[in-house]
Amino acid sequence: MTLAELARRIDLPRATARRALLTLRHLGFVAAEGRQFRLTPRVLRLAAAYLDSSAATALLQPACESLSAELGETCSVAVLEGEEAVMIAYASPRRLYVEGAGPGLRLPAHCSAVGRVLLAALPDAERDACLRRLRPRPATPHTLTDKAALRRLLDTVRAEGHALVDQEAEMGFRSLAVPLARRDGRVVAALNTGLRVERASAEALRERCLPPLRDAAARLREHLL
Repeated sequence: MTLAELARRIDLPRATARRALLTLRHLGFVAAEGRQFRLTPRVLRLAAAYLDSSAATALLQPACESLSAELGETCSVAVLEGEEAVMIAYASPRRLYVEGAGPGLRLPAHCSAVGRVLLAALPDAERDACLRRLRPRPATPHTLTDKAALRRLLDTVRAEGHALVDQEAEMGFRSLAVPLARRDGRVVAALNTGLRVERASAEALRERCLPPLRDAAARLREHLL
């Protein structure tokens, strides 16, 4: 979008719009390419701040607890922050304990189910910019680190509406995630469940848990602003 287009869209003088753009560019929320300006992935931190608010947590934490009780597995919600997925809600059955899990946990976006769902949902230009910056590191021997292959996988995740990660973020652990979208279709978070590999195969995890995940996401859609 050009400066003139932005000023016209928000009904402000060009000088005022220009100052606002320069401020946002300085803060890293906007990038300039010639006369065109575009949002950067950093703007997603604003969504993260909203979703990390008490109002959002009051909505998402009970949803996690309900889904965890239904599935008998750990469940979480995460948002994208740079090249990481940040957990903002978490629930686990009493019989399960995952050390270090809980709100604030950061996972590499490229090899976690929540991260892949969130990367796949980015507009093409933002996703391409994020992938250019990304330096995929292997978290396990199974981690996909080839950028071209990751790009193709993200296309599949976007088309299928979910991501399944099999021991790529952590050995012995599988996870499955779906996008959480607002009523306008914008994806603002990801809803996830996971389990130890000895408890279910990848396909069994998908077959048993994907429908409840999607149902929960559909219920939340009406309440995410």
